Amino acid sequence: MGVKKLAILGSTGSIGQSTLEVVAAHRERFPVVSLAAARSVEELARQAALFQPQLLAVLDQEAARKLKALLPGGLKAKVVYGPQGYLEAAAGCGADLVLSAMVGAAGLLPTYAAIKAGIDVALANKETLVAGGELVMAAARASGSAIIPVDSEHSAIYQSLMGNDPAGVRRLWLTASGGPFWTLGREQLAGVTPEMALAHPNWAMGPKITIDSATMMNKGLEIIEAHWLFGRDYDDIKVVVHPQSVVHSLVEYVDGSFLAQLGLPDMKTPIAFALAHPQRLALDAPRLDLAQVARLSFEEPDPERFPAMGLAFAAGRQGGSAPAVLNAANEVAVGLFLAGKLAFEGITACVRAVLDSHRAQPLQSVAAVLETDRWARAKARAWAEAKGETT
Repeated sequence: MGVKKLAILGSTGSIGQSTLEVVAAHRERFPVVSLAAARSVEELARQAALFQPQLLAVLDQEAARKLKALLPGGLKAKVVYGPQGYLEAAAGCGADLVLSAMVGAAGLLPTYAAIKAGIDVALANKETLVAGGELVMAAARASGSAIIPVDSEHSAIYQSLMGNDPAGVRRLWLTASGGPFWTLGREQLAGVTPEMALAHPNWAMGPKITIDSATMMNKGLEIIEAHWLFGRDYDDIKVVVHPQSVVHSLVEYVDGSFLAQLGLPDMKTPIAFALAHPQRLALDAPRLDLAQVARLSFEEPDPERFPAMGLAFAAGRQGGSAPAVLNAANEVAVGLFLAGKLAFEGITACVRAVLDSHRAQPLQSVAAVLETDRWARAKARAWAEAKGETT
């Protein structure tokens, strides 16, 4: 197994921290050349002391100042900040592989820069493909950059496709846990609080993705991501609710065969697969005991109680700027909900309103994607204010 120099975008988030736990057990394989975060400078300084990267990137000048004061004296890491700093962390440090795990649309520019430079990407930032999928995949084809998904569902599909002729694929099946509210009636959803929504029954994730799981917008974003990653029509991508989160997704073939990837709900497994691909890493982790699982259940998603997935399907089929609008409006709405300024059901209501006010246009540059993102965020905030939801 060869050595891969690693850049980690979003190193202080849940995916970034899990990645560094995997790396810590295989230091000789994955020297860390750069780490990027937003403002969690204490955690970033701790990571820097452990992994000795040559470059650290943070959100702004104030975070950079605080980080420099926290770094141990012997560490000679360069500290940069802002969009240009993130670009340098992704594409300017000689990385062989970029782990893209920044939250939201902020990850698009540095991930795109790495792909344009021909650097392989382990992609955990699904918004990169949701907002700019056509541009990102075209850049990957042109540069030869490999995009290996880190999302457990897309990793499962990627693994279930390996060694098989794509012409033999009939459909992709994304599994969904259903989140914490799958069994609640619609009237009960009106009283959901951020604390309730953050209590995911199976997965330990960051707050934004956990809320997306609760609304099932996460599955909607994954549908669009799967469309771009695997080149499948939206009619050939299905979702099934699987509360045990053991079957991480499936591929259905034309002969009636289904191939699936199973495992315990632990993000270290898809992370390790993406880091070592095409090899596999030995992980010291709990193993799936099929006899203990005893029962695996599957059921249809309920579009009435969880309309977010339908919004994503509609935006994906519209194409152009619509998915970027969906993504940006959702980020704003989730932020307002977490701040106690928007009701739980107001998240999808906000996204629907912003999409309804938008006319989808072709996106021919990353700058156009970012401009669409800014427009949708402003529109979402204006909608919430007009509704009297914000303070």
